[in-house]
Amino acid sequence: MGMTMTQKILAAHAHLPEVTAGQLIEADLDLVLGNDITAPVAIREMERMKVETVFDRDKIALVMDHFIPNKDIQSAQNCKCCRDFAAKHEITNYFDVGRMGIEHALLPEQGLVVAGDAVIGADSHTCTYGALGAFSTGGGSTDMAAAMAMGKLWFKVPAALKFELTGSLPPHVSGKDVILHIIGMIGVEGALYKSMEFTGDGVAALSMDDRFTICNMAIEAGGKNGIFPVDDLTRAYIAEHSDREPVVYEADPDAVYEAVYQIDLSSLEPTVSFPHLPENTRTFDQIEDLKVDQVVIGSCTNGRISDLRIAAEIMEGRKVAKGLRVIVIPATQKIYMEAMEKGYLKTFIEAGAVVSTPTCGPCLGGYMGILAEGERCVSTTNRNFVGRMGHITSEVYLASPAVAAASALTGKLTDPRTL
Repeated sequence: MGMTMTQKILAAHAHLPEVTAGQLIEADLDLVLGNDITAPVAIREMERMKVETVFDRDKIALVMDHFIPNKDIQSAQNCKCCRDFAAKHEITNYFDVGRMGIEHALLPEQGLVVAGDAVIGADSHTCTYGALGAFSTGGGSTDMAAAMAMGKLWFKVPAALKFELTGSLPPHVSGKDVILHIIGMIGVEGALYKSMEFTGDGVAALSMDDRFTICNMAIEAGGKNGIFPVDDLTRAYIAEHSDREPVVYEADPDAVYEAVYQIDLSSLEPTVSFPHLPENTRTFDQIEDLKVDQVVIGSCTNGRISDLRIAAEIMEGRKVAKGLRVIVIPATQKIYMEAMEKGYLKTFIEAGAVVSTPTCGPCLGGYMGILAEGERCVSTTNRNFVGRMGHITSEVYLASPAVAAASALTGKLTDPRTL
C-alpha cells in the first residue's frame, strides 16, 4: 500500500520501511519549538524529569512572541524562565526582544525548517511549516518537555485528505480565502487528526506566503498537519533562507486518502469567517452592512511582507474611517524593516493606523488590541472563538489582508473589489 507525503516523512523519522494510518510510532525530531507561554511549563516538567540537559541545543527554538515586549509581571517572569533556561543549556535558537518575531513566520525566515523535517511545537499553529514540505504539528507543553529531553516523540500516524487545486486566484483573493473556503466546506472537525495534503496544478499559482497561510490554519479544520509538495518555488525559498539540504518526499500514486476534494482557485471570492467559529464563512453576496470598531492586520497567519504590501496598496493615499482603530503588526523584525524601506509603514501611519513591534498580542486577547464589550474586529488572525480577542460579547471576523484593509477605510466589512 502506498504512503502519503506525511506518512513517508514519519516512516523515515521512525526508521521504518512504511507506516499506515492509525499506527503508533516513535519518531525522531528535527526541531522542537516553544514560546513564552508554553515553554515555561515544559521547562518545569523537564526539570521534574531529572534530565540534565537537552538532546541537542541546535534543534530547540524558544521564541518570545506572545506577550513581548512584556506586558506585565507574569509575562516578564515567563520570559525570564525561558531566558535562564536558554543560557543554562546554551540554546542556539533563542529569540527575544530585538531578535524576535512571531514564531511561525520567524522560523522559516531563519531557515530552521526545510523540506522533509519532522517538527513539534508547543503551539497549535506549528502546522505552518507544511508549506515547506515538512511534517510539523502542534503539541502540549508536556510533549515539548519530552521532546527537548529525548529528541523524539510518540505519534499516531494520521490518515489523509487530498485537496486537488486547479486554476489560479483572481485579484484580491489570497491563501487566506482558500483556507477559509476549505474550512467552511468541511467544518472545524472535517480533518480531525488527519493530514491535509494539497496537490494539483493550482499549487504552482500559490506564493509561499499563500501556502504558509493555508497550512497555518489546517488546525482550524481539526487537521494534524497541512502539507504542500516541494516544487521549484519551495526549493528557491529554502535555498534563500537555509544552508541545510532539503529531503523531498512525494506521495505514492496509490496512497490512500479518506476523501478527495477538487477546488478551482479561479472560482473563489473574498471570504469572511463570522463569529464564533472559523467554519462560519460567508462571501460578500451573503454579507450586509456590518459596522466594525477595530481592524488588525498581522499574526502568524497574515503578517508577512506580501500581506503588508496588499494592505498598503489598498490604503495608500486614503484615510482610516473615523472612529475606527487599525493596528498593523509586521510578523518579524526583518519584515518590519522591509516594510519600512518599501514605504508601507509610512502609508499605514499616514492613513491613521498604528504599527506595532512584532507580537502575537491581540490574536489571543493578550494585549495590543483587546476588545471591549460588544465591539467587532476584522482580523487577519486565525481564530474567532467566544472571547478570543477580549470581552465575551465581542466579535472577531476573520479575513484576508485585502478585506481587512478595505474595511479599515470604510468602517464596515467591505469587499476589496468594490474600492
